[in-house]
Amino acid sequence: MLKVREITQVIETFAPPSLQESYDNAGLQVGDPEMEVSAVLLCLDVTEEILEEAIQRQCNLVISHHPLIFRGLKELTGKTATERIAIRAIRENVAIYAAHTNLDSAWDGVSHEIAHSLGLDDLEVLEPKECDANCGLGVIGTAKPTPKLEFLRKIKETFSVKALKYSDRWRGIVIKKVAVCGGSGASLIPEAIRKGADMIVTGDVKYHDFTEYGYDIVIADIGHYESELCSRKIFSRIIREKYPDCVTYFSETEKNPIKYL
Repeated sequence: MLKVREITQVIETFAPPSLQESYDNAGLQVGDPEMEVSAVLLCLDVTEEILEEAIQRQCNLVISHHPLIFRGLKELTGKTATERIAIRAIRENVAIYAAHTNLDSAWDGVSHEIAHSLGLDDLEVLEPKECDANCGLGVIGTAKPTPKLEFLRKIKETFSVKALKYSDRWRGIVIKKVAVCGGSGASLIPEAIRKGADMIVTGDVKYHDFTEYGYDIVIADIGHYESELCSRKIFSRIIREKYPDCVTYFSETEKNPIKYL
């Protein structure tokens, strides 16, 4: 039977920990790396509901994109959801692992998955790492020339966006070149403009980003959750290509924490 260590190693071969940003906390957060794995539950965020699901489905390894323990813990008293999850995971012998910005920066990572979903070609990293031009945040690629509103409708449908926020000051009509970044990618807008993108697709865009850059590029904010839910597919592909007999599930209780009225 596979061990936690073997599964996490195959993920880290794809997305080395060295690629994570300095503020991040990816890796094994709870559990014994030598524990044998019965089944794996894949999710974007580790919540109390998802941990309960893992226990009920007899998954003793949870792999998430967002780290459960991000800012660090100074106590384990059960006052917060993070503390309660960590305590119960230890009691129930469930390991918790995260691959976050290292998965974002890996080639064929989160931004690539978004780009593939939109049919972009000729992909290159938007903000490459100094050590490797094939790794870094965001990607940019060419799209089949498409009228702006038609392309926006495609984005809304592809990612099941309830309310798509976008800028409407760009004077162009047809979208030919698109930048994408999973999660919070507003900081990459200037680089997308510099590289000639007609549109950038990302999440967590602030009001003043729309006002400052809206004339130069179409900004499409699909939401943080919507842009990174594809991380589960990447995890599944990585694991099953190496270990086809490993039992993996997508969480069925995963929910967007943001609601729209």
